Amino acid sequence: MAPPAAMEETAPTINLLSNINDGNNAASQISRVTVVGSGNWGSVAAKLIASNTLKLASFHDEVRMWVFEETLPTGQKLTEVINQTNENVKYLPGIKLGKNVVADPDLDNAVRDAKMLVFVTPHQFMDGICKRLVGKLKEDVVAISLIKGMEVKMEGPHMISTLISEQLRVNCCVLMGANIANEIAVEKFSEATVGYRENREVAEKWVRLFSTPYFVVTPVQDVEGVELCGTLKNVVALAAGFVDGLEMGNNTKAAIMRIGLREMRAFSKLLFSSVKDSTFFESCGVADLITTCLGGRNRRVAEAFAKNGGKRSFDELEAEMLQGQKLQGVSTAREVYEVLRHRGWLELFPLFATVHEISAGRLPPSAIVEYSEHKPNCSLV
Repeated sequence: MAPPAAMEETAPTINLLSNINDGNNAASQISRVTVVGSGNWGSVAAKLIASNTLKLASFHDEVRMWVFEETLPTGQKLTEVINQTNENVKYLPGIKLGKNVVADPDLDNAVRDAKMLVFVTPHQFMDGICKRLVGKLKEDVVAISLIKGMEVKMEGPHMISTLISEQLRVNCCVLMGANIANEIAVEKFSEATVGYRENREVAEKWVRLFSTPYFVVTPVQDVEGVELCGTLKNVVALAAGFVDGLEMGNNTKAAIMRIGLREMRAFSKLLFSSVKDSTFFESCGVADLITTCLGGRNRRVAEAFAKNGGKRSFDELEAEMLQGQKLQGVSTAREVYEVLRHRGWLELFPLFATVHEISAGRLPPSAIVEYSEHKPNCSLV
């Protein structure tokens, strides 16, 4: 049940900021916010943020949203339509973003005066975006990543928050959680987790920027744990979709989700010893896994893939079913597989390995339950 309207000014986690006075602290500076990305989740993030910047004196009212320009079937530019109608008619139709959201197709201009950058694009585009932004940001900029995914390089996996921090030399937190965008867009109650490293004050500012009575945000000092939960759950969601497509039933799906959570925890702790067990009980962990395996786009497209016996590619199904949105699970499964293969861990993570083999067309969807013949060995964790 959503909290009563009377709680609007004091969402459950806002007490974290009780020592910060937005209106009277002379030392505080007004922060401009830019959302880098304008897909389904990016548009919802802009809506959440815009509702708060109008209320909180420490934030500039206007929220800029960088839009990768597209021409709509009507011949109009997407940015022009967003600014005319206050609605992202392609990726979030029927939802008003807030009159203080301004769409901008020029990335350099969108970030020029920003002090807080919210990154929410498909993870495969982030390296190029960061390279374009080097040397173009204010010195005191902070960032947050809402992006699920990671880069895999010769030296090993590279988290998107690390990519942002290293290339742009900024503090980068992450926000992950049980957040199906369309449900948040219509203000159904939901939760999220902000992962931070050392600076709790910055984390609390992000909490304040995102928190609403229907969107409750909690800070956790575990960037890698929070980010890996948001990344790896999409791989498990593919497995859940295969189960649904083959009509294997709820018992099988529950087993796949439990085994998937176990592999998520084991993989995360092998990569980063700092990852906390408690993080998997936050919204970014078990809650996000549940909602993604029940209703996310990765599960939905994987279900269609299995129903077609793997004969239609994920690229084809993505184009048909998602209207320009991108899957993250297939590319993440491939990246995870590369890490497992390179480090000799394939036998430790049979579910992760099998999801990639199915997605790549090397195994039939029914193999999702056959992997259990190879018992995982998690003794390394």
